Amino acid sequence: MDQKNTYGLDPHSYTSGRWLRDDKHQRQLRQIDFNFDELCRRVTDVSHGIKHIKSCEKKEGGFNRVFIFTMDDSSRVVARLPFTSAGPAKLATASEVATIQYLQRNTSIPIPKILDWCDDTANIVGSEYIIMEYAAGISLHQKWPYMAGDQKVRCIAAIYKKLREMVDLNFSAYGSIYLSTTPLDSSSRLPLDGDFCLGPHCGTRYWARGDPRYYHHTAPNQGPWSTIGAYADGLVDAGLSRIPPKDSQLPNRSIYQGSVQEHLTLLECGRAVLNKMSADTRVHGAAVPVLFHPDLHKRNIFVSHDDPSVITGIIDWQSTSIEPAFWYADEVPDFATGSPSSASAEGTDNSELCTKAYEACTRFLTPKLALPRSMDEDGAVAFRDELIETAQDWEALGLHGSCPFALPTPGEMSLHRKEYIRFEAAQNLKRDLLSLLNTASDGWVPLDDWETAKAGNKATFKEYLEAVLTNGDPDDDEPIRDEKDLRDIWPYDLPE
Repeated sequence: MDQKNTYGLDPHSYTSGRWLRDDKHQRQLRQIDFNFDELCRRVTDVSHGIKHIKSCEKKEGGFNRVFIFTMDDSSRVVARLPFTSAGPAKLATASEVATIQYLQRNTSIPIPKILDWCDDTANIVGSEYIIMEYAAGISLHQKWPYMAGDQKVRCIAAIYKKLREMVDLNFSAYGSIYLSTTPLDSSSRLPLDGDFCLGPHCGTRYWARGDPRYYHHTAPNQGPWSTIGAYADGLVDAGLSRIPPKDSQLPNRSIYQGSVQEHLTLLECGRAVLNKMSADTRVHGAAVPVLFHPDLHKRNIFVSHDDPSVITGIIDWQSTSIEPAFWYADEVPDFATGSPSSASAEGTDNSELCTKAYEACTRFLTPKLALPRSMDEDGAVAFRDELIETAQDWEALGLHGSCPFALPTPGEMSLHRKEYIRFEAAQNLKRDLLSLLNTASDGWVPLDDWETAKAGNKATFKEYLEAVLTNGDPDDDEPIRDEKDLRDIWPYDLPE
């Protein structure tokens, strides 16, 4: 059966957009070769009383392909299949199912019911999958522009009253939740309760692209971790696992990203600093293990059509894990920001009101997250700068003893500042291009905008290059002086 003719979609290829950087590879990561006919059969089999599928809609995010099936009784069913970019797909699927079941057992958070799932690609569908009921209500993303300020405040309060139940759960370690029947090594599991356990963290940062050849400098360390010190070691080891061999060629790497040896040295310095900070009892309050939604934005929240202060569903629990509370300190959901979508249909911008409501709710309803919020990618130069600031503020932070990271000499500090100015120029350029070309942070653009964005990228580079070349008297600290410098920091692909 040609499913493109049946439902007007291509179930296997990524078709929602393109990337201005590494486009071919990005799309290959999101190719899923599976049996769509069998997936359809599983959907009808688990939808009791349903005879056939009327229509199917395909949606794609960064880590999943989603099929929304409308059945013959007008009910809807969702099937989600992970991309290889989601990390270890088997563990990610198993952990998401276990996390949802754990939350449904221990909280009243509304999460759609799982109808069927499999974490083994040897199944008849040919891919890991989760089949769920469609969330009740309407997406908050759709409802938000038409809500008055007081409705938004009540909605934010309702969201955090629900999430408080999850934040108040107590855990003794960090990692991801699995069913106790999940086949994990005994060294990779910790007890949680009779039906659940803690196991390896399934986040992409811990899985060196799933390729053992990247583990040159450290053994895999994906958890679970019983202490904050062990958790910190996991973060450092994750960084080490991404460093290529010393003799590797490193094409298209900016100078500020640093050499292999610089990364190795700085990560080991970072390990010493984190371990010493972890031993300080004053850090422990901000490091309490917390389970929280990893992508709490309006698209993943559903509310009642009639009363948006009634939360009817929260979706997309992939990669939900138990982290130190400080991990969530800088995560601000889109309903709490001053983004354009925060404005109501009547044109009144309620963003400041929503931000205040968000801050109040986190402070009083989820205090575990509020504590670290009240505390004061990018290569070797950025990491070195963080270590320098930590060493300079060591006493002010109230930490005992001396910082394990020694401050650079005046000559080294001068060189670091020059490199950091170049790093800042690269970050500012990327930020400007995000706005000018209307792309996501990784260069993604919708398919309909692909040709325009590609041409805009080329034209904008020419404009910037002309400005650089016509700058006859650059300042001494000017980081971009010629075409080579500009190409070095340009974040998107360019013709040679």
